[in-house]
Amino acid sequence: MAKKEEAISLIDTFSEFKELKNIDRTTMVSVLEESFRSVIAKMFGTDENYDVIVNPDKGDFEIWRNREVVADEDLEDPNLEITLTEAQKIDSSYEVGEEVTDEVHFADFGRRAILNLRQTLASKILELEKDSIYNKYIDRVGTIVNAEVYQIWKKEILLLDDEGNELLLPKTEQIPTDFYRKGETARAVVARVDNRNNNPKIILSRTSPVFLERLFEMEVPEINDGLIAIKRIARIPGERAKIAVESYDDRVDPVGACVGVKGSRIHGIVRELRNENIDVINYTSNTSLFIQRALSPAKISSIRLNEEEHKAEVFLKPEEVSLAIGKGGLNIKLASMLTEYTIDVFRELDDTAMDEDIYLGEFKDEIDEWVIDAIKSIGLDTAKSVLNAPRDMLIEKADLEEETIDEVLGILKSEFEE
Repeated sequence: MAKKEEAISLIDTFSEFKELKNIDRTTMVSVLEESFRSVIAKMFGTDENYDVIVNPDKGDFEIWRNREVVADEDLEDPNLEITLTEAQKIDSSYEVGEEVTDEVHFADFGRRAILNLRQTLASKILELEKDSIYNKYIDRVGTIVNAEVYQIWKKEILLLDDEGNELLLPKTEQIPTDFYRKGETARAVVARVDNRNNNPKIILSRTSPVFLERLFEMEVPEINDGLIAIKRIARIPGERAKIAVESYDDRVDPVGACVGVKGSRIHGIVRELRNENIDVINYTSNTSLFIQRALSPAKISSIRLNEEEHKAEVFLKPEEVSLAIGKGGLNIKLASMLTEYTIDVFRELDDTAMDEDIYLGEFKDEIDEWVIDAIKSIGLDTAKSVLNAPRDMLIEKADLEEETIDEVLGILKSEFEE
């Protein structure tokens, strides 16, 4: 009797699991049937002559075995056959060739069968749980989730959703200034679901441009309503971002709607992104105008496009160059990311100072040839083209040391001062 109660308790255990993991009734019945059949097949070599009936409402189950009546001396497999003598003990009217169906108590199969059933159930439940998590989150890729910080490690943070599912926020997907304590709530976008060896891992991100896009959708009703579209986003997480928006209604100012009255809408997004500065600009399909807007707050004088190579040469007044490049080169880098054009900025030459230019090759006696070649490789082959290019750009693009660039600039300047 104790064994039977132990077997029945398996149903209760599974019922509890069902409540926790939201496994539907049909699936639960199916898993239980499969588990019983799996154990029976292991014991007898087949489960085809068994009927398993699970009743989740009552929390019980029945197992019925079907066997063919054979003459006493012809019995070969007691699992598939029953002797006439034994059959007639059940009902005296049975004859050879008929089928006998009798109830089998699973506990009578022994403790090993019960243990096998537990293990089979546990394995199937774990598989179901993984499938359930995968199916839930594969449909939520690109959506924002709120989860509780459960464990903080060096390379990632483990979070738990409302159902206790584990989510991972890698260090590489965190904003550099992010700081969390256990028990706090973190907000992030579902970046992807890895499923190697049927072991789903839900990866979150706070650095993805999609995260910024979803935050705007939450804060700006006009985007949600389809009146405003987010066309492009460029981000350097925790530092600065540029977002290009377009209105489908002439009455709606897309930039004003995204920023809100006195910045009311954008402030919440900036706080969520750890004070990441966000520039909102009007999108346009006119490439020159788009690049001009992307370089804001700098005002450009003229622009030269190479559409085949997606390159743009932008000319500005000397006082506008530093604005175009931005602190640490962030502004020009983001403008390039947003417009998908490589942007080079140049100081506009003053007509009154237009002396005759000199090719860099003329300076071989004073500047190492490999340095000249490095500068030429970025498209600058005259002294004035180098002097008119921003110092930061020369250092980054020519991949030269600051001291080397400063030495070159000094030599070139002295030439024109003489």
